Amino acid sequence: MRFTAEAVLTGIQSSKGEYEGRTFDSTTFHLAVDLGEKSTGETIGTVTRPFKLGTSTEFAKWKNMKGKWPAGGIAVDAVFDVAAGADNSSKLTLVDIRPKAAA
Repeated sequence: MRFTAEAVLTGIQSSKGEYEGRTFDSTTFHLAVDLGEKSTGETIGTVTRPFKLGTSTEFAKWKNMKGKWPAGGIAVDAVFDVAAGADNSSKLTLVDIRPKAAA
């Protein structure tokens, strides 16, 4: 199942290199998540959850934001795929992310 959700993007991280003979290349988007009733224990506010999407070329699409990033992050439309696991769990995968259009 695929769905789009509004979210707050708090940061973007590009990782590219080699470690112990293995290469890696990815971009991680940190989205604010309201813990609400789904959390265990007590919580206040929001936390960020990392979602990998694409390679470092994905980071390049956002590079123009460097030096202009607002302290609270930016509003985005995030597209996710949800896949059911064998143990009744579900896996949430980020498949697209775009800044919300200015009003």
